Amino acid sequence: MKPYFLFNLLVLLCLALLSAVQPETGTAGTQPVQLRAYLRQGIDKAFNLETQSAVGFFQSAVELDRENPIAFAFLALAHLFAYEMGFDPQERTKLQEVMLQDIGEALARGLKRIEKNPRDSEAYFAMALAKIVKVRWAIAQKRYVVVAQETSSTWDYLEKVKVEAPQNHDVYFPIGLLHYHLDHLPAVTRLLSSLLITAADRQKGLQELVLAAQKGDLLKELAQAELSSVYTYYEGQPTQALPITLELKKKYPRNYNFSFALANILSELQRFAEAFAVAREIEAGIQAGRPPLIPQLQPRLDHLLGRILFNQGEYIRAAEYFQKALITTVSVYNARNRASSLVRLGMIHDIRRERKQAEEYYTRALAVEGGEGIAQTEAKRYLKTPYTPRPKGLNP
Repeated sequence: MKPYFLFNLLVLLCLALLSAVQPETGTAGTQPVQLRAYLRQGIDKAFNLETQSAVGFFQSAVELDRENPIAFAFLALAHLFAYEMGFDPQERTKLQEVMLQDIGEALARGLKRIEKNPRDSEAYFAMALAKIVKVRWAIAQKRYVVVAQETSSTWDYLEKVKVEAPQNHDVYFPIGLLHYHLDHLPAVTRLLSSLLITAADRQKGLQELVLAAQKGDLLKELAQAELSSVYTYYEGQPTQALPITLELKKKYPRNYNFSFALANILSELQRFAEAFAVAREIEAGIQAGRPPLIPQLQPRLDHLLGRILFNQGEYIRAAEYFQKALITTVSVYNARNRASSLVRLGMIHDIRRERKQAEEYYTRALAVEGGEGIAQTEAKRYLKTPYTPRPKGLNP
């Protein structure tokens, strides 16, 4: 078994996790207040897909206190985000180099602070964040030895933060993610993960995510975004997800991820006219070249339109959009869309009782590199048991 199967839940942390703990007491002057202000501003810019501005605020935090590892950890995460979302190979290479430098700076400074104060919760959190970024990069590079090495201490760091800084509700976001999503792994993997990381506990994880969403500081919106996803795709409660996503979309209007999420939720609620309206807004932005909407998002839009039509029972038209989503240049960014499109095409063949073709699509979905997630989990399930649509009136 490849090591990344034991730790693939850390992937969920890497594209979303932007966090910091409250400053340690006893810091002189007003520096902690200003440092937090820079981090808060950087997070808001990152959420609104203003990456360069976000990096600028995080860099200001670095300059304010170059010995503080948390600012470097934020920079690493911001560069990881840009790296994951990027389409230009040369630009991705540059971002990777800068990201690895940021990781090194964060870890070096964190270790130095822990040597002076073994109870420094901010240093532990910064190192955990830096290691999570490095793990995500190592998974993409298939450096599984690095994955195992870097993951071994990450959970311990998070636990130390929880003990040393009980007022820090942000830490419940990554902890809740692991508790909740470990429950979705195969039985053997769950057992190994319980020995190496922590035991799966879906209900506890959900409670921790709710706590972070309600009482978190710099992670509050991220916890809300994750809760929206959990309610929609795992708990089968899109009604719970709707108000959360509406609020995030209003607060961060440039972030098209919330528009995609909102359209999916409306589709699950069978509010198809509203779902199509949101999708058409995205389409208009892509066609007009309105930043940050760019032509490379077209496969994701095709996949969204396919899902809405699938939920309507318009399987022929849905299949056309899923096929369109596959006829595009293969990229890391679109890997999960490709995997999901292949799974949906398999589901359509199952509905038509064309089992051989369905199995072929599920198998192709599992072969998509970088397509790990709920789509490949569904592919494994439907390879064992053919997909059967739920009765009309229930969410598919």
